[in-house]
Amino acid sequence: MHQRIVLSSYQVLKFTSVFSPKISSLFIPKLNICNPRRNNEHTVFRAFMYTSTHSNKRRTPDPNDPATLMKEDGISLCCKMWIDSFRETDKTVTNVTDYLRRFELWVLAYQKVSADDTGAYMPRSGITRSALEDLLALRNAVLDNRFKWGARLEFFIRSPRDKTDYESLSKRKIKAILTTTQPSPFQDRIVQEVLFMILEPIYEARFSQKSFAFRPGRTAHTALRVIRRSFAGYLWYIKGDLSTVLDGMKVGMVIGALMRDVRDKKVVDLIKAALTTPVITTTDDGEKKKKIKRKYQKKRVLADDEPKPDPYWLESFFGFAPEEAEKVPSWGHCGILSPLLANVCLDELDRWMEGKIQEFYRPSKNDVIWNSPEGEVEQGNTSWPEFVPTSGPDKTRKIDYIRFGGHILIGVRGPRADAATLRKQLIEFCDQKYMLKLDNESLPIEHITKGIMFLDHVLCRRVVYPTLRYTATGGKIISEKGVGTLLSVTASLKQCIRQFRKLNFLKGDRDPDPQPCFRMFHATQAHTNAQMNKLLSTMVEWFRYADNRKKIVNFCSYIIRGSLAKLYAAKYKLRSRAKVYKVGSRTLSRPLKEKKGQSPEYHNLLRMGLVESIDGLMYTRMSLVPETDYTPFPMAWRPDHEKALLEYIKLSDRKTLEEQQNCLKEQGLISPQDYISMLVWNYKRNDVPVDQKSLLLGTGVEKVNVRNESDEDDEEGVYAEEG
Repeated sequence: MHQRIVLSSYQVLKFTSVFSPKISSLFIPKLNICNPRRNNEHTVFRAFMYTSTHSNKRRTPDPNDPATLMKEDGISLCCKMWIDSFRETDKTVTNVTDYLRRFELWVLAYQKVSADDTGAYMPRSGITRSALEDLLALRNAVLDNRFKWGARLEFFIRSPRDKTDYESLSKRKIKAILTTTQPSPFQDRIVQEVLFMILEPIYEARFSQKSFAFRPGRTAHTALRVIRRSFAGYLWYIKGDLSTVLDGMKVGMVIGALMRDVRDKKVVDLIKAALTTPVITTTDDGEKKKKIKRKYQKKRVLADDEPKPDPYWLESFFGFAPEEAEKVPSWGHCGILSPLLANVCLDELDRWMEGKIQEFYRPSKNDVIWNSPEGEVEQGNTSWPEFVPTSGPDKTRKIDYIRFGGHILIGVRGPRADAATLRKQLIEFCDQKYMLKLDNESLPIEHITKGIMFLDHVLCRRVVYPTLRYTATGGKIISEKGVGTLLSVTASLKQCIRQFRKLNFLKGDRDPDPQPCFRMFHATQAHTNAQMNKLLSTMVEWFRYADNRKKIVNFCSYIIRGSLAKLYAAKYKLRSRAKVYKVGSRTLSRPLKEKKGQSPEYHNLLRMGLVESIDGLMYTRMSLVPETDYTPFPMAWRPDHEKALLEYIKLSDRKTLEEQQNCLKEQGLISPQDYISMLVWNYKRNDVPVDQKSLLLGTGVEKVNVRNESDEDDEEGVYAEEG
């Protein structure tokens, strides 16, 4: 058997055209055909392995393959951009086109847009070569100024879901495409995503810490926590609505604000073209469409690549969006760039208000808070300020400011005249900078006792009388009744009722009556309860920082439970809510179909897993609702990603790292041997020549093993005497 295998291998090696004469001379003479046992057992295998590796080494990469342009991972490139932006926040950026040429960003943008379009993530290995070639053509068109925003029929790249043959379309369909409102083209969204990935780190490093909308890591919860922490000592509040700025601004103003930090002509011209290119909207021909009688429609089955629509509970929760978060800017063909550009324009207002905060600050030593000249180092606790019915000349005068989207909130500690002066200056600034006409009615001044509505939460003052205990002269403990105020942040019950009425969950104001939720009529009881539980869980999280969290969530649970009870009463013909609760229990966890919840066999079948389990509604009792989150909010708060970036930049500095190492050595938390190893590693990392003996003489160590990365097997120690 061995002889046959070797003979056949010899014939292949001798007569095949794969081997070159050089390779044949290397391997074929060594084979002993008569006695195959003398041959090396791996000779034939090595011959085949040599040819395969030799042919791979000679294979040259295809210069036309777009995959050869990806030199780096797209995520690592984005991380590098964020680090560079946060390292030099005051530097004007002029080389944005270099990032625009990087094909890795275009591939990453294609993956993100495809995931939004198809509902499934597409790995890099799943992108076809034809898609990469089209993506490369789109990039070259953007760089060569051949790209046009809002194309309808001619595309450089199309969505994986788009199977339309535009060449075979009729004139009527082509006219409809050209004259009616269409979703943003797939290639436009890719260009928007690339620009967003490039510009977001540049401006996030420069934005003010006073804005909390359309920014990563800064949500409405963050704004509420900042208000609870920093606005406790203010008496007068100015609430302004600048949301008309989000509807649109003049192109010159947007470009001027953009060029404060970015001076790249190609990127600026690309955004300017997106703002100036007209958006085609639907035109009405005046023809009245005939009313078509509604027929029963079967449930439509989604395609494999079609994303699922938002569930009912999520659509219902979106209806609870506060007034400050309802409007999202959409400027021209900018798409996801619009919120970023709006923040770029409104950042000038944030900077102006920061200057006014320093200008209006007048500390007083008689005040228990904000009595330091610096203004940032606060004496006392602002969450527990003293009771100030009216501010006099012996009190600190101070203002604070916060912006969420196009809505602003200003707190003033001092006389009302200070608030009136600031309002007048604010009206003049908005008129000059944004050409926005404001008046006293659009910027009302309200006292804290009236309650200020912001983000569907009411800010008001609550008077408390704590018992103060202190030690007097002689060690005697004295207890006195004090008086103070707390800033109460409560969820608005009226606003909650208004939102429920808008969603057709109830009717009436003074005595709200739940209405049946007929949209879930054809769903099963288990599915309906699961949807409403998700809605309740989301609302519990939304009211997390409200002082009346238990009360407001219990009210929401009452409305939803009553709505479902009326729905089940109509669906299963149980006549009343009381009958529904009797059969299905208080939480509606028992099956109502054919009154199975009353049968004793149901629990046995449920225990054996023969019937479907139904989750009961959550938070049907106030004791089940979690407590309000009063976790202290730090003063110099930053999102987690910004803290990680700043810490990385700080540790990458050689001087900072040496200071920390010296501090650890002085405190005795690190041995001298480890200290020298760390110094050697740090110097080599920064390409600094290392003199190990001088390091040892400076530390006073008798014998230390210093290892380099290259000579790990070297066991010789470096000796030194105490200096």
